Amino acid sequence: MNNTVIEFTDFSFTYRTQQEPTLRGINLSIREGEKVLIVGPSGCGKSTLAHCINGLIPFYYPGESEGSLRIAGQAPGERSIAAMSQAVGTVLQDPDGQFVGLTVGEDIAFVLENGAVSPAEMNERVTAAADAVGIGELLLASPQELSGGQKQKTMLAGVLAGNVDILLFDEPLASLDPYTGTKTIELIHRLQQETGKTVIIIEHRLEEVLHRAVDRIIVMNDGAIVADLPPAELLSSRLLGEAGLREPLYLTALRYSGVTVTPEMRPEHLELLQMEGAAGPLQRWMDGRGKQPESAAAEPLLELKEISFGYDEKAEVLHRLSLTVNRGEMLAIAGRNGAGKSTVSKLICGFYKPASGSIRLNGRDISRDSIRERAERIGFVMQNPNHMISKTLLYDEVAFGLKLRGVPEERIRERVYNVLKICGLHEFREWPVSALSYGQKKRVTIASILVLEPEIIILDEPTAGQDYRHYNEMMEFLQGLGSRGITVIMITHDMHLMLEYAQRTVVLADGKKLADDRPERILTDRSIVEKANLRETSLYTLALKAGLRKPEELVRTFIAFDRGVRRG
Repeated sequence: MNNTVIEFTDFSFTYRTQQEPTLRGINLSIREGEKVLIVGPSGCGKSTLAHCINGLIPFYYPGESEGSLRIAGQAPGERSIAAMSQAVGTVLQDPDGQFVGLTVGEDIAFVLENGAVSPAEMNERVTAAADAVGIGELLLASPQELSGGQKQKTMLAGVLAGNVDILLFDEPLASLDPYTGTKTIELIHRLQQETGKTVIIIEHRLEEVLHRAVDRIIVMNDGAIVADLPPAELLSSRLLGEAGLREPLYLTALRYSGVTVTPEMRPEHLELLQMEGAAGPLQRWMDGRGKQPESAAAEPLLELKEISFGYDEKAEVLHRLSLTVNRGEMLAIAGRNGAGKSTVSKLICGFYKPASGSIRLNGRDISRDSIRERAERIGFVMQNPNHMISKTLLYDEVAFGLKLRGVPEERIRERVYNVLKICGLHEFREWPVSALSYGQKKRVTIASILVLEPEIIILDEPTAGQDYRHYNEMMEFLQGLGSRGITVIMITHDMHLMLEYAQRTVVLADGKKLADDRPERILTDRSIVEKANLRETSLYTLALKAGLRKPEELVRTFIAFDRGVRRG
């Protein structure tokens, strides 16, 4: 592990369309066989750094650079982008944007076909790569028919088949349920251990990535590297919070209870965490907070009764599903990939018609309402922002719906600016959307719905690609809409989001309602967690490890106290 394969020296980069550099004075060396995690707030330069490593800069994104960058001993400009792809394999956060084949096998073989590999060798390498990631039986399947986890595995098999030395993962967990995300991290770790390849992971979900060990964590902020440390040393510091990032919840709970977190405690993984002297302060802190109040009764707004639906007659996606959404409530819908979560939202919006059952809004059956009529009261933010954006400039995109409704221009500007400030986008209001990061584009689509002030807002994976500070600001605003009677429905794999903001969670499994309860009760029920591919919160695991008298109470105590801290 002594050979340096990536080396930035006093490196800065400025996009052609910008005046200020996106990367500033980067000094970074990554050695052969290392596993490195890169974290930082949205817009801090993580994606730009990745583009420098895989050759998209300078070949696809032009700009001016200073200093030096060498990948496997060569500057990217000395190679073609095709040559760069033979050294660095990239798995994007949006797998759908990376597919090129009609079948899984064709997609994995794409790089080999371009390299004129013989059919016999190609078949052998494709089969070996598919077996390595556990999708050997899916070689003839269409990529579009795969689950989120299977799509990620297809992308990984594609770069493995190319036999690259460096694997770069850009937000690999963004669209995966917690269980599948855990398996993905285990798969990446196993492959890195078995092959000795250099692995770079860019991800917001720090706690999930640390399910398996990494050698270093690099923290970026405002285009610069502000920390490059072993996990235990970084997690014992306050550097994550100073960069606007969320540390693992179990560490925050320990700090709230007065425990000083040190590298010797092995804070990088809950299973390794040394708890000597920590259980007592944790119990006393929890007891001192008192019992948390239950939610008050609410007025029903949206009712789904006995809904059944299938995309074809042979496969039923939802089976006699009934659920009620209350006015002003923030409801989470959770479950494994393919459980029917997104299907529920499409039925509510009128994109599809249920085979049986009814949907009522304010007590009125809306089955005959058109999509346009429903859109006046129900706003829908899709999981992939690229599927929603239609305008070139950010301001025009957010203002588009208001212009279609004939709102006066002066009023449009006022409402758009207010929403852009809430979503942390005001400084980019005159930017082209194409210059934004994936997480920033996500906020643009949310802003374009918020500005319409609908009665119900449905968000499909609202935190995908979002850093902690921006999603917290946005979710605090959304939560405040409840006092104005606006209801928020979140379809999410993010267990942190569900715990922090949902008043209630509906869990789907195999097209049926598995649970309907407060999120902390659901995430401390091991049977529900296992059936729905969720992830038991680390707060509950910490409480069990500490031997607390009522371990489930730690979750509610933490959420209430943490929200108060964040609100000041």
